[in-house]
Amino acid sequence: MKVFGICASPRNGTTQYVLSEALNKLSGHDIETVMFSCQGKDIKHCMHCDYCLENKKCIIQDDMDEVYKNLNEADGIILATPVQSGSVSSYLSAIMDRTRALEAVDYNLLRGKIGMSIAVGGDRTGGQDFAHLSNIAYFIIHGIIPVSGGPFGSNLGASFWSQDSIDEIKNDGYGMESLDRTLNEFENFLNKYI
Repeated sequence: MKVFGICASPRNGTTQYVLSEALNKLSGHDIETVMFSCQGKDIKHCMHCDYCLENKKCIIQDDMDEVYKNLNEADGIILATPVQSGSVSSYLSAIMDRTRALEAVDYNLLRGKIGMSIAVGGDRTGGQDFAHLSNIAYFIIHGIIPVSGGPFGSNLGASFWSQDSIDEIKNDGYGMESLDRTLNEFENFLNKYI
């Protein structure tokens, strides 16, 4: 099985740390993992021009080609975002919109894959739930099966309070527990449905 993780942070600090932890835990269970970092990447916004519907590819040529390739090959997808303005980063929003071109090639390409959300906020209640809901809505719209940590914590996904510091996020015990719970469910779904 292959899991593709997208680090939607422009800085590659706390969000990348958490996503790396998640992918390392999965790779320890004989799951191939690949991470795409948005830092320094050229990801333009979708123009909704419908070029992809007629030509079966996006008119924009940028670093989305790597994302398209890995989304196509992945069995599981992890969207990891810093909370910005109470929701997902602008990078992740652009990636979500641009996958329209991928499905113009094959409408069912993402259907049945397993999806997981990670949200990292500078405050404990900085908008992590809203970021998770954006990720979950994306999963549902595209036929990806969303997985949470279950009804007894991590209800929407893995939530972290970074306090904008790598040292602080490493000490976020609640966040790490939410990651472990969500990863456990994610792996169970991968094993059951893939």
